[in-house]
Amino acid sequence: MQIDSSILYLTAASIGFFHTLLGPDHYIPFIVMSRARKWSMWKTNLITFICGIGHVASSILIGFIGVLLGIAVNKLTPIEATRGSVAAWLMIAFGLVYFIWGLRKAYKQKEHSHEHAHANGKVHIHKHSHFKEHSHVHEKKSIKELTPWVLFTIFIFGPCEPFIPVLLYPAAQNNVLDIIMVTVIFSTATVGTMMLVVTTSLYGFKFLPKLNMERYMHAIAGATIFLCGISIEFLGL
Repeated sequence: MQIDSSILYLTAASIGFFHTLLGPDHYIPFIVMSRARKWSMWKTNLITFICGIGHVASSILIGFIGVLLGIAVNKLTPIEATRGSVAAWLMIAFGLVYFIWGLRKAYKQKEHSHEHAHANGKVHIHKHSHFKEHSHVHEKKSIKELTPWVLFTIFIFGPCEPFIPVLLYPAAQNNVLDIIMVTVIFSTATVGTMMLVVTTSLYGFKFLPKLNMERYMHAIAGATIFLCGISIEFLGL
């Protein structure tokens, strides 16, 4: 039974938009990591875009293989569910490790005081942080370079649950053009919504009052990603 192409296209755009908007794991990791690692807006959007492409591409690949081999959709659903669980646990693990690392970094940045006596008898107290002064020397580049790849790996495993059963298989009942159009529309809506929410959120932060939380931003980012993973695995968000 064929479905009207316009209905399929509208459904693809709607599901791409709403499933992304209602899934905070699609954008919160990029927002908090951008804030913690002080990524530029351009770099943040680039990382979000690449991870978004990986996110949809993995489900597209599995779906296309299923269509070509004539595999029933109910046999692909468990595969997508397993991938979702793997992605959630990767997010939990990464968030927890990054949270612990962030706490350690915050502790090392704690300022301490030194008293300095001058020849005229005056004494002044000097506060500083050795870690902050020398962080550019001691902080490993691997941490900065590894973070985007960890996010990419997590999003590769993260499935687009509605794509295969709701869009791809119905489109396959029509023609090749509908398969291509549904795939392109859904992917564009998903990745576009991810980038829109990330950009809007980061821009909105500029108007919020500044809190003296810079020292704890890495720990906050790790805790937030950890909670995202928990919400996916145990709350089904």
